[in-house]
Amino acid sequence: MKALILAGGFGTRLRPLSCTRPKLMFPVLNRELLDWTLERLSKSGVDRVILAVNHMADALERSFRYSRYGIEIVYSRESRPLGTGGPIKNAEGFLIEGGEPFFVLNGDVFSDVDYGKIVKFHEDRGAKATIALYEVEDPGRFGVVELSKEGRIMRFVEKPKPGEAPSRLVNAGVYVLDPSVLDIIPHGRKVSTERKVFPALAREGSLCGYRFDGLWIDIGLPEDYFLVNKMMLRSLAADEPLVGKNVKVHETAKVVAPSAVGDGSTVAEDAEVGPYAVVGRGVEVGKGSRIDGSIVFQGVIVESFASIRGAIVGEDSIVGRWAKIEEGCIVGDHALIGDNVTLTRNVEICPFREVRSSILEPGKVM
Repeated sequence: MKALILAGGFGTRLRPLSCTRPKLMFPVLNRELLDWTLERLSKSGVDRVILAVNHMADALERSFRYSRYGIEIVYSRESRPLGTGGPIKNAEGFLIEGGEPFFVLNGDVFSDVDYGKIVKFHEDRGAKATIALYEVEDPGRFGVVELSKEGRIMRFVEKPKPGEAPSRLVNAGVYVLDPSVLDIIPHGRKVSTERKVFPALAREGSLCGYRFDGLWIDIGLPEDYFLVNKMMLRSLAADEPLVGKNVKVHETAKVVAPSAVGDGSTVAEDAEVGPYAVVGRGVEVGKGSRIDGSIVFQGVIVESFASIRGAIVGEDSIVGRWAKIEEGCIVGDHALIGDNVTLTRNVEICPFREVRSSILEPGKVM
């Protein structure tokens, strides 16, 4: 079976981290988001994945090349943004082979949905399209459905206004589509699947909804990205930290569960990592430093007696001696936070910036 993964988004709400990487390459417990998705698809019998790419396509191709977990990977490139429906039509040549249903996935969703079960549900009901549905407290950010007892979607409302949502069941960004759906998507135009295609299918009674429970997070905001890492730490490292290969932890240092430390990292004397810390590959944690409730990307140097609490620090950045990075701060890739600098809550530092003076008010340093 084939799967199309929508991978062309700009990730504007995840800046400054998305300035230098596509969302599908954001690490979750030191593995790219796309890597988790490909592994799960391979276990469900998917043997070919088409990546619908636009923004930073070359970075994805360099990292993932043309196969992983036994899945062939091909790239469907957009010359300009085509929304959520246009990329499906653009990849039509890859998708119609064999005439069988195919998956479409939003690339920025982290989920443990059972792909095999949704396909069976789709086939049993003779649907043209089936959407995985998940119940949330606040549906206003998503497409929301009105669902019949038989699993037919009666109405699809994209991002309803307060009080206008027909339910709390939202589009989980995982679809099974029959090739016939491609006939109603115009070629070469920007098309919204959620605003044009799904409502049309709902009106003709050929759109179904598969409800599921379990893990589901749309990684669209920094707090969502924090949450998925915390949830995976609770799941996989609650009792003992995940420590990679060739990690050196000084005998006086502490790595406190739940936490994860990537391959080749070092944790110097009297330093402490965790709880709820994810430290990437090749990170140097200096003497007496503290990292908790934070995500530190690969290659970061944290010098002596620095403190990182509730923050994200991008790849290959340097955090100077006695520096303090506080809750809600996001430091872009290749940034330099100087010695004795304090970044108070909710400060964002763009990539490649040098910060030599403390910033004590929330804001963004361009």
